[in-house]
Amino acid sequence: MKNTRKILFSAALLSSGLTMARTTTVEKLPNVIYIMADDLGIGDLGCYGQRQIKTPNIDGIAQNGMKFMQHYSGSTVSAPSRCALITGKHMGHAAIRGNAKVAGSDGLLYETPLPAGEVTVADIFKTKNYVTGCVGKWGMGGPGTEGMPGKHGFDYFYGYLGQRFAHSYYPEFLHENEQKIMLDGKYYSHDLMLEKALNFIDENAQKPFFLYFSPTIPHADLDIMGEAMTEYEGEFCETPFGGSRDGYKSQQNPRAAYAAMVTYLDKSVGLIIKELKEKGLYDHTIIVFTSDNGVHSEGGHDPSYFDSNGPFRGQKRDLYEGGIRTPFVIQWPGVIPQGVVTNHISAFWDFLPTIGELVQADIPQNIDGISYLPTLTGKGTQKEHDCIYYEFFEFGGKQSIMTPDGWKLVRLEVSDPSKTYEELYNIYTDPAETSNVIKQYPDVARKLKNMIGGQRVENARFHF
Repeated sequence: MKNTRKILFSAALLSSGLTMARTTTVEKLPNVIYIMADDLGIGDLGCYGQRQIKTPNIDGIAQNGMKFMQHYSGSTVSAPSRCALITGKHMGHAAIRGNAKVAGSDGLLYETPLPAGEVTVADIFKTKNYVTGCVGKWGMGGPGTEGMPGKHGFDYFYGYLGQRFAHSYYPEFLHENEQKIMLDGKYYSHDLMLEKALNFIDENAQKPFFLYFSPTIPHADLDIMGEAMTEYEGEFCETPFGGSRDGYKSQQNPRAAYAAMVTYLDKSVGLIIKELKEKGLYDHTIIVFTSDNGVHSEGGHDPSYFDSNGPFRGQKRDLYEGGIRTPFVIQWPGVIPQGVVTNHISAFWDFLPTIGELVQADIPQNIDGISYLPTLTGKGTQKEHDCIYYEFFEFGGKQSIMTPDGWKLVRLEVSDPSKTYEELYNIYTDPAETSNVIKQYPDVARKLKNMIGGQRVENARFHF
């Protein structure tokens, strides 16, 4: 690490077939930084109504650009959500549809590898001579597998290859490209990963770059350095968390810890913005901030205290809105108007075709995404999704399908047809999904159920 930056850094924190995409004229291709938090709820940010946790830098992205009110994650858990993001395919077609594990060459368990031949957003950037980097949590294959980041278009990787290792903020090791970096539990991983992200920007300032920064905050352990906790000490009525059998650490002040972690993440976003300004890159860089799925309730966190899921029902692992509707703010100085709020329905799988249209590259035909570049720029005609579809294979098996008119069918216990039951909501009249109206509107439910078959293909590894 660079010593001067390290000092400033710590101080600042504590304070398929292919088709040509429809083109949009851009004088010079911008840098793109896509920041994806881990298990952050849509209600955890000030720009989405949070009043107790401070997030001024992320709020600033919304103020300087566009805030999406109906943006959906790739899945309700981590690995498949990330797969949807980088491949442009929703859960009916994605190669990875759950957090199932496969052994890496080191004998440890990592998530199912992303298959060879999958075209990723990094591959799209590479066709236009971008330098591509992924820093943070990967979750799509471990060492010795075809799922390694370097085999899917990324020039550089640093972070957690496997998600279960990311439950600890003081890991025994991280990976840098193919190399395992031993840390022996001595270093706070978020700081290491942020430093690598800043270095990536610094080292590639003279080239177009794509940085996919996927920190693990505020997932899993409520673990934050003591100095960062001071901002929220005594702010909340606390019930100590004594730890759990599945390995989560104890925390005397879980509410203060969660708030401090979210603010710490926000300060990291501020440091990235500061780096861009110092390098003269700010006006020529698209910055995105989002979260991989709904808020978690692990490690002692109580989502209801902060209204972390906003006005919505459910959280991580649910297919109700609180499990899949995610914050999404994006800025692009001089192109995206400031302070715009959009109700355009979009999802993680739209990012790949958006980038394809942006850089005027070939994109796969066999994807589910639709470019939202017309919404960002106000130019061209914005196409819309016929539906938003999910399937999830844990907790009895779940499916949901929603159409643009707000009708949403949720199917539960799908793995056992004898137990399967269905719920119907209209999220525009009942955003909290409190009134199941399937008995009043059986024809609507039947229509939505009949649409599911056209939204999915069987997956040998992930099936009901």
